[in-house]
Amino acid sequence: MDLPCLQWQEYVAQKWTGLDPELREHFMSLVEINDVFKWTLALTTQDDLDFVQSISARHRPHKDAEQAAKRREKGNSSFKSRNYTEAALHYSQGICSAPQSSEQLSLCYANRSAALYHLQHYQESLEDIDRALKNNYPCHLLHKLDERRTQCLKHLSTGQKAKKDCHSPASEKHKNPDRRTEASVGPLISGISPQAAVSFSLEKGRHLVATDRIAAGEELLHDRPYSYVLIPGMEEVKGNKGKLDMKGGVFFGTEHRRCHRCLTEILSAVPCEGCSYSRYCSTVCQRDAWEEHHRWECSLGADLMVLGVMSHLALRVTLKAGLKNIQMANEPIKDKLTKPQPSSLNPHDPSTLHYGDSYLSVFHLLHHLNHHSPSVQFLCAVTAAILYLKLGKAGPLPASWHLGGRSEANRQPQHEEGDGEDWSSELWMVGSAVLRHILQLRCNAQAVCTLQDTGTANSPVQSSREIRIAMAIFPTLSLLNHSCCPNTSVVFSSETSSDPSKADLTADLSSSDWKEAEYRGGSCGVTATVRAAKVISAGQEISHCYGPCSSRMVIKERQRVLQEQYYFLCQCEACTLQTDKEVEGCTEGSQQRSADGESPHQSGLLCGKCKGSLKKSTEDRRKGFICSQSSCGQYISSSEISHRLQEIRVNLEKAVDLMERDMPDEALHLLKKTRCQSGLMLAETHPLQGELEDATARAYATMGDWNRAASHLERSAATISTQYGVDSIELGQQLFKLTQLHFNGGARGPALSVIPKVRRLLCLHRGPNCHELKELQAMEDCLRG
Repeated sequence: MDLPCLQWQEYVAQKWTGLDPELREHFMSLVEINDVFKWTLALTTQDDLDFVQSISARHRPHKDAEQAAKRREKGNSSFKSRNYTEAALHYSQGICSAPQSSEQLSLCYANRSAALYHLQHYQESLEDIDRALKNNYPCHLLHKLDERRTQCLKHLSTGQKAKKDCHSPASEKHKNPDRRTEASVGPLISGISPQAAVSFSLEKGRHLVATDRIAAGEELLHDRPYSYVLIPGMEEVKGNKGKLDMKGGVFFGTEHRRCHRCLTEILSAVPCEGCSYSRYCSTVCQRDAWEEHHRWECSLGADLMVLGVMSHLALRVTLKAGLKNIQMANEPIKDKLTKPQPSSLNPHDPSTLHYGDSYLSVFHLLHHLNHHSPSVQFLCAVTAAILYLKLGKAGPLPASWHLGGRSEANRQPQHEEGDGEDWSSELWMVGSAVLRHILQLRCNAQAVCTLQDTGTANSPVQSSREIRIAMAIFPTLSLLNHSCCPNTSVVFSSETSSDPSKADLTADLSSSDWKEAEYRGGSCGVTATVRAAKVISAGQEISHCYGPCSSRMVIKERQRVLQEQYYFLCQCEACTLQTDKEVEGCTEGSQQRSADGESPHQSGLLCGKCKGSLKKSTEDRRKGFICSQSSCGQYISSSEISHRLQEIRVNLEKAVDLMERDMPDEALHLLKKTRCQSGLMLAETHPLQGELEDATARAYATMGDWNRAASHLERSAATISTQYGVDSIELGQQLFKLTQLHFNGGARGPALSVIPKVRRLLCLHRGPNCHELKELQAMEDCLRG
């Protein structure tokens, strides 16, 4: 959860209302973060700590041999069903739960090695065999591991030989060397493009502007987060045959499937030795996480779960910064002027406070203390005080904190009991930094998103949705101001040196970057790449969407959300133009949905009497819609519209559920009935109509009727084009699925006609090296013979 759990919010709310009015008045008069924290810390009692302890008790991530045995049994059940992916994940949970050097730990490692062997992950299987042996695997079962080791080595040897035989320099060249790339500027390694610069104004603060004309598709910014935290969440895991175990209802969260340090997807997790929650892709990530933050977080795991992701990330930013950096950041500007400064920092110019991985770039982000309500301020302050008090009990300060951060040359080994300094009253500044970052993150945190496959295993047509996997603070990305119709696209990538092709969403790096990643143990974490989604003129501001987008939300709802969360009234081009058109009574515009499925200009709703378009009634006494044809004048209430739309949505969800249960015939029957109903009230361009067409295409594709599937997906693509625009990534994703349908159906001409459109859109938003483009090229090569 992003915010603290509900029990903690209610507890702090009662604490706030129970304060003496004079105390509340004094709290509201404080204008400095440090004063707010010190005042709140003095009010934080043992009762507050005990309450957090009581609600976090059920989340205790302690080692438990009994839990490990239960996880192993579940893994055995999945293994017998030949669902090896699910089995490996169950065994990984058992490994994380098992105490060190216990028999359960060795058995879980051995069983996972078997699952990995069947998944053809032979190297990982060998590593688990070694781990099982190191943890006292029973002697009478050793012959099983010996046999599996022999088979793994045999497969690896055969694979290496085949790889050498097939290698040819010619195969490394592009299959189509004449094909032009979309962008004229090479990929960025890091930082801001020379075609953009940081500017500052009192109205907009720090922001990016184009210094030259920027072509669509060019990289503008390449940024790594200062810090990030994995978001626990439910993520569906499907079996080898593409079917869910409906009886067991097996689901695994992102916390079970990704490295807690670099976010790489993993099947063979390396556990933390102290808790059952944290897991990593390698022993190097495990060690680095311990040095950076987990030495404290390990014992605070349950508390961090109830205090929320934002609080967790604020703590992690503080731990990474260290005491010396926090002290330097808190010094007045006049004191900084007497000390050597980084060449890129001008204390007089706020536009220069964004250099690299510096803590100052995070510290000086706006915290909006005066905009947060007193109750929210108090919640954040008490939460920071609790974390500070618990942090003091989690372990001593590391000596490295007084070195101003750790470089590779100055890295410290894992601390021993007694290393560093004890916590003291002077270290309130650490807690104050946590509070500052909690407040900052409410407006500056960025969700790291990736595409998750939602189709069945081995599905011939891609089906995916965007999910959040982490919350991060990107110093340079934070420079981009919001626009409801932005001129950029952001792609997140998880980079791994061991196999760059397996990055979640690929990004270009130089050879020196790969060497750095390899030195750090094969993972350099997540990056954000910003590309121009359209031509940007010189002098134009470079913008990014914070969530509320003009293609998904009506103007009043967008402005309300932005005002509540980010404390500004959006006056971007999209909002200004739409407001002007509404004032002028304009009836043209793009499709945008509100809760009723309407847009500010066109509702996408049809009159059931004459099939004319419906428009919102302007009469206060009639809350509903009337036919735009003056000769008709048919009226229908908003409640009736909402009721009919809800019926369509319910049927759509039922149809999708039927397809998930491998019942496409029943799903198709329901979809046909629902489409007949929707056709009486929805225009072809209504978003809900597009969703119905997409679901119908999926049903036909599941049954192998590629031509009918393609026909319905074409209609869905037309709806998406109307809603999101002809240059949108949403249209690119839909056309990519259409290409797969044409390819599977042997429709050579239609497929080749769509491929250039897909290539342009994917390259525009995700860059020339995304995995979809590689699959697209393979399909084109096959079709051209």
